[in-house]
Amino acid sequence: MVTISFNGCVTQYYFFASMLATECLLLSVMSYDRYLAICNPLHYSARMSDRSCLQLAGSSWIGGFLLSSITTLFISQLTFCGPNGIDHFFCDFIPLVKLSCNDPHLMETLAFTVSLLFSLAPFLLTLMSYICIITTILRIPSTTGRQKAFSTCSSHLIVVSIYYGTLLIVYMFPTTDILSDFKKVLSVVYTVLTPLVNPLIYSLRNKEVQEALRKACRKFMFGPC
Repeated sequence: MVTISFNGCVTQYYFFASMLATECLLLSVMSYDRYLAICNPLHYSARMSDRSCLQLAGSSWIGGFLLSSITTLFISQLTFCGPNGIDHFFCDFIPLVKLSCNDPHLMETLAFTVSLLFSLAPFLLTLMSYICIITTILRIPSTTGRQKAFSTCSSHLIVVSIYYGTLLIVYMFPTTDILSDFKKVLSVVYTVLTPLVNPLIYSLRNKEVQEALRKACRKFMFGPC
């Protein structure tokens, strides 16, 4: 068992929540980038200039840290009068709220609001972008054109599906005894696994990466030559 002070726990949560919110916002920005590239290709260069990219990326980081400041402030005001063992791998919002002695209904409302701010709102923006993207792709007459357009956003779509799929289950579904352990596993997916595989997923279109993967698969299946 690892021991951590309350201030250390709140600090850990602040940086974790900041990165989490920033990642959600960055995924939304990237979906907007794919939307412009496919749905408005003629305006892409004008709307996604270097300055625009820096502004969108900077806004995502600033917004992520501001959002986490709000929830961190709420957590710092919680009252703890019972057991102090966190049933989780790290200091997260829901496990901390479960340990508090505050009004449970108020805390459930707060947890739901936090979920809306952190994950659902950026997810809906991403979803709207991909609805427009898929609609545009289906209107392309040639099969080659549809495949080329889909390959532009396929890597990002994989990351979005993995990241938001686990994130929404953890924060939007009610925590029960059955789901408790399952949510711990999912938390490892979006905090550890997804960042690790991101470089690989985004590099799948690179021919050198594809060739390296083929060699690795052949070596694994047939052994060294």
